[in-house]
Amino acid sequence: MLKGSRSLDVVLIELPTQRPESYAFSVPLTSIYSLIVRPPTLSSWYGSIGINLINGDTLPTLHFHDDESRSFTLASIPRPLVPDATSYPPPAPHVPQSGNSWGGEDLLSRLRSYAHLMRSTLDPTLFLVDPSRADIEAHSTQIFSDDAVDDILAQSSYANSHSPVPAHRRPRPVQTPPPNPYSYRSSVLHRSLSSPPSDAGPSSQARLALLQSFSNITRATRHAAQNILSHPLAKPIVPHLPDPVRSLVNANGEWEWGSWVEKGGVGEFESARVYLARWARIVAEEGERSRRREAQALPSMSTTEETSSLGIFELLHSTSNLPTPKSSRDPDHPVDEVMWAKWFAENGRPKVRIEEMKREVFRRGVSSKGKLRQTIWPFILGVYEWDVTRAERLHSWEEKRKMYFELKSQWCGVPEVFDRPDVIEERHRIDVDCRRTDRNQPLFTSKECKEKDGQSDEKKTYQRYSTISPDLGDIGSQSPTNEHIDRHASILLTYNFYEKDLGYVQGMSDLCAPIYVVMDANEEMTFWCFVEVMHRMKQNFLRDQSGMKKQLLTLQQLIGAMDPELYKHFEKTDGLNLFFCFRWVLIAFKREFPFDEVLRLWEVLWTDYYSNEFVLFVALAVLESHRDMILRYLVEYCNELSMTIELDTTLAQAEVLFLSFSQLVADIDRRKAAELRGPSTDGIRHRGGSTENIPRTLNIPTLSENLRELLHAGRS
Repeated sequence: MLKGSRSLDVVLIELPTQRPESYAFSVPLTSIYSLIVRPPTLSSWYGSIGINLINGDTLPTLHFHDDESRSFTLASIPRPLVPDATSYPPPAPHVPQSGNSWGGEDLLSRLRSYAHLMRSTLDPTLFLVDPSRADIEAHSTQIFSDDAVDDILAQSSYANSHSPVPAHRRPRPVQTPPPNPYSYRSSVLHRSLSSPPSDAGPSSQARLALLQSFSNITRATRHAAQNILSHPLAKPIVPHLPDPVRSLVNANGEWEWGSWVEKGGVGEFESARVYLARWARIVAEEGERSRRREAQALPSMSTTEETSSLGIFELLHSTSNLPTPKSSRDPDHPVDEVMWAKWFAENGRPKVRIEEMKREVFRRGVSSKGKLRQTIWPFILGVYEWDVTRAERLHSWEEKRKMYFELKSQWCGVPEVFDRPDVIEERHRIDVDCRRTDRNQPLFTSKECKEKDGQSDEKKTYQRYSTISPDLGDIGSQSPTNEHIDRHASILLTYNFYEKDLGYVQGMSDLCAPIYVVMDANEEMTFWCFVEVMHRMKQNFLRDQSGMKKQLLTLQQLIGAMDPELYKHFEKTDGLNLFFCFRWVLIAFKREFPFDEVLRLWEVLWTDYYSNEFVLFVALAVLESHRDMILRYLVEYCNELSMTIELDTTLAQAEVLFLSFSQLVADIDRRKAAELRGPSTDGIRHRGGSTENIPRTLNIPTLSENLRELLHAGRS
């Protein structure tokens, strides 16, 4: 017999009173760590349950004599088979007792009314009571058969897939879903798991865990090898190293600072991580296509209500059948030199409006052939004025060139400023970052320029107080410098004098280096393009991090508005801080894509065509693309996405998400206006439709100012 009380939070177990021997004990549920459940077998007629306490003690084993338990033989009241569609999370489906049921199952079902029970995938007989996050991570890894990944790869059409429409835009199925064998688990990470194949039994190997562990071990090994080989004393032994190890350095024994990831490819040690991420993307795309097919086969759903602290769930059900936006992206036909030339008259004045130019760059991108980006980027960023003639544009540019050299002359060749303590500190930080930024690019991998003999003392003195990078011997294991690295550092130090309140912050070198490469080492143009980029992203580098906090808060609210289920998952897994998105937003996905794709992404973001903060919709698109895997497993999965994200698909989905969000905002505003207007009393039907179909009890959410600012496009 089981007695439980929510207020007392205890379980009291008593044996039948008619037996000559009897004993009883009580224990708080909060002190129970796990249960060892052993059902009846041919060798053991009676099942048993062992109770392990948090302090390490084990209570006497409970043996279930079902044939002697009158309470167990009584007919139980059947539960409804169709769960309440409005509740979240959905209750576990009831499984009718069969002739092989035993009392332990009844005890577990009653315990679930008072506590969360999670069955371990490592030991089927182990049930954790109110497991901690560490226990969930250790005991909830899904086991896959050895050929599961290969089957997914063979059955998917990933290569021909297009941008998936977000799941929250689809009506939910009205029929009862198939039984989910993982639904009894308390962890939200597993409630969304689909049913495995009927013939999928327990596997001897956890394939996913094996791939993740292999990735972690090999990545740590690679970093350790890099640290050792970076030391100058290691150069003599490089020719004698095995080929896989020697691949970490170049033929001359000098350090190759661009890793496999930064080169846009992968080494043999990274293959497991990339294979895992691509497989996850396939699963996400297949799940999205399945939801799309279900949505097309189901009728429209009416407005439903659900009380929520976020206040947004009520509206999403009513807007799920709004017209689905379509992406306008056409990256296969980028803006080329012929198209660009047609936009200008002979005197250099454009024939098209700047909005049209930005629209085409957003849709198509800029051709990577030739040096067209050197021409277009200054227009996109605002370095060049648009609606002026060529002569007027060149005159304005000459003024900016002079201003740059005036700024640089404040420190370059001035000993009392160059060796000032605060400048020395800035120089050191800039130098360290520039030496390790984009070292796989040819400009930054060229050999160090040797100092020429016979230089005058005056020229040597000027070089001493103008060169940012010190001698190689002064920096130990840091990578060697060269002329372009020093000029890159000079641009950042000049910006420190241009924007004195902000100065240099780590991460700025990641934003400046690609511009320097595209501008083909044009120092003045790189500086002013970088100034315009920082005008857009300066808030990310504020020392109190208020700008990044605001952006992550806005992204959090955007997830809550567009995908409440994902929001709840982050909330339950302590992931609402979105720290795994910090680097994405800080440097605009600079380290998440190969170098060439970073250039394509940035020129799209700089157009501000839809929103000044379109990078947040790109981040949301990445989360939506890998949504199924994030819901099934851990938030840490997002940290393994670097260099595995499909750019064109992500940008297309980001556009769809923005258009969906704008529809949502418009629908909220329309409903609020209708609610304030009230029913018509003059007998005239007003535009906007009748308000009779709008429930008066519907809680229309109020969007924050941060979310409404996402609709702002264009900069002054």
